[in-house]
Amino acid sequence: MAMDTAHRDHLLAALHGVLGAATLLLCLAAELLVFALRRHAAFYLAPVAAMLLSGHLRRRAAAAEIGLVDFACLKPPRRLRIPVAGLLEHFRLIGCFDDGSVEFMSKVIEASGMGNETYFPPSLHYIPPAATHAGAVQEAHMLFFPALDDLFARTGVPPSAVGALVVNCSGFCPAPSLAAIIASRYRMRGDVRTFNLSGMGCAAGVVGVDVARGVLLAHAVPYAVVVSAEIVTVGWYSGKDQGKLLLNCYFRTGCSAALLTSRRRGAVPVKYRLASLTRTNQIANDRSYRSGYREEDDEGVTGFTLGQGVGRMVSELLRAHLVTLSLSILPWRDKLRYALALLLLLLSSRRRRDGGGSKLARGGRGAVPLPDFRAAADHFCLPSSGRPMIWRLGQGLGLGEREMEAALMTFHRFGNQSAASLWYQLAYLEAKGRVRAGDTVWQLGVGSGLKANSLVWQRAAAGADGERDELGPWADCIHRYPVTET
Repeated sequence: MAMDTAHRDHLLAALHGVLGAATLLLCLAAELLVFALRRHAAFYLAPVAAMLLSGHLRRRAAAAEIGLVDFACLKPPRRLRIPVAGLLEHFRLIGCFDDGSVEFMSKVIEASGMGNETYFPPSLHYIPPAATHAGAVQEAHMLFFPALDDLFARTGVPPSAVGALVVNCSGFCPAPSLAAIIASRYRMRGDVRTFNLSGMGCAAGVVGVDVARGVLLAHAVPYAVVVSAEIVTVGWYSGKDQGKLLLNCYFRTGCSAALLTSRRRGAVPVKYRLASLTRTNQIANDRSYRSGYREEDDEGVTGFTLGQGVGRMVSELLRAHLVTLSLSILPWRDKLRYALALLLLLLSSRRRRDGGGSKLARGGRGAVPLPDFRAAADHFCLPSSGRPMIWRLGQGLGLGEREMEAALMTFHRFGNQSAASLWYQLAYLEAKGRVRAGDTVWQLGVGSGLKANSLVWQRAAAGADGERDELGPWADCIHRYPVTET
């Protein structure tokens, strides 16, 4: 079986190489023909334009070949539930926080819009918390295996058919790796390609899908699984630095697993088609790079710090990311409207300029305008970073309360589960019965570095006869949402 797969990979790579070489030779022959016939110089551009257009169409066609078969989100056992009042009492009893730290975390949690049914891993329910390596491994088992069992049961695809496995978890990177733990548990095939991503924050889910897409397109692999989780046991901070206490306030237990396929090789129908994948980073900018990092405090306690000015850096990052994203997902009419708005802004700015006068504004009302993304996507999954930040981001994108509902309600019910939160939001939209055939869903993640990544999915098929999707982690509570107190 492994030899057959390797043989197919070799033939497929050779075919792609032959097609690329043939395209290049054809363009060179066309250039030589134009030169030999002494045509106008403008004719030299035709072969180059044809080559660029061919490459663009091939990339678009390749992206359209990637589909999402289905996904699953873990609903942790009820015994791990941590109500807000119980959490604050827990903070007071464990003895590692002073009164100022407890008061700070109380204010943050009460203002965040978090509900009373989020979950902590077993290790953090102890007094004092047992934030050990063994506890983190136990949490990983508790997260991964139920989510993957659900995924394989939903899709009918056995683990032996999976050719690539991508696991992303920012704060925990054991040996053997998390990907190896999963591959061993499910006895995956000997040639399965495993990838373990760490330190990439809430945007890692999109990176995982990008890695899986690359494997599916480059090799004769029928299915790839992307697992997203955050091991909260090792992310727990027991010090007194308020800049590091925010993770205790926001992050909760959760896990998602998604099954991707190349539509040419997969034997099962897909639920969503990958319409666009866009990644932007500002890692070369020192201020951006230092805006979020893991380090020890003055007492030697390790925690994750949000640097000063992180809000401004995120705004600059998103502005660059959204302009790039709009070029690939906006309808042509809206692209032209946006280009005209930019042109008018530049002209008006030039008229106002006198000598060394005002520059083009970079923020606020005078900033470079953003396009109307509601024309490009029907549903939105946003970074699950608390009610104030969700509202600020949503309003900056021109979204209404209904478009922000999935992010707000997911944070209320489950807290911030890092990269997995985007899948819980999609599960919310499906549980509400809002995603219909042909609809597009935009998932936006922002992570350390800084990086902003986006996935745009198009619903390929709906349930038979209007049947609602499975309710997943929302099965016992979707009737209560949306709640008004957030």
